[in-house]
Amino acid sequence: MLLITLKKSPIGNKPIAKKTLIAMGLTRIGKTVKMKDIPATKGMILRVAHLLSIVNSPDS
Repeated sequence: MLLITLKKSPIGNKPIAKKTLIAMGLTRIGKTVKMKDIPATKGMILRVAHLLSIVNSPDS
């Protein structure tokens, strides 16, 4: 599992980056979501990695 936190605002980024963040459930700065470590999630992270903080968490 990955803990993903939105660290920077998506204002000024392309609309596709904003839509990706909404799809990930990241709507506010400082919000953290837990997502599975799968290729689809990694693709989403690559698109907006400059706005995020990612931490591997132990499965629980």
